[in-house]
Amino acid sequence: MAYSTKKDGKICLFLHTCCAPCSSAVLERLVENYKVTLFFYNPNIMPAEEYEKRLSEQRRLASMLGVKLIEGDYDHEAFLNAVAGLESEQEGNSRCEKCIQLRLSKTAEAAKARGFDIFTTTLSVSPHKNAELINKILSELSEGALLEDFKKNDGFKRSIELSKEYGLYRQKYCGCIFEKNA
Repeated sequence: MAYSTKKDGKICLFLHTCCAPCSSAVLERLVENYKVTLFFYNPNIMPAEEYEKRLSEQRRLASMLGVKLIEGDYDHEAFLNAVAGLESEQEGNSRCEKCIQLRLSKTAEAAKARGFDIFTTTLSVSPHKNAELINKILSELSEGALLEDFKKNDGFKRSIELSKEYGLYRQKYCGCIFEKNA
């Protein structure tokens, strides 16, 4: 099903979301100028119970805010293959780059397949993620990528405030089993 590039006078934006807390603050910034559709694709999250908990919270937030949510496949094997040989690296190094590349590549494919002209990710709202690297990956994937650093102007702080306001589950690690066990 193709989506129009404009709806209600707004550009339709495909937003990769890593979790409900991060998407809360990003959505707050974007909904004024864009018609947002969320895309939850995070094969890095382990264990499966953690994945389901985060997905459930994303569903709940999307429902509360009246935002469409598309769920990508949970293919943990794709993540393990993407980061093979990098398991012992610290967060923020090559393993993270491969993980981000995997998730944003799938987002770009899904956005294109659904007729979206523009897409981005919530990942840059985290103080643990390198917005410059994320934006580099986004720009390599498509000219239709929205390049942002959502942690600017207290974006992360706002995500914490909104998480409390909405009663959202806030995880203590990125989702990667290698980071959880570090």
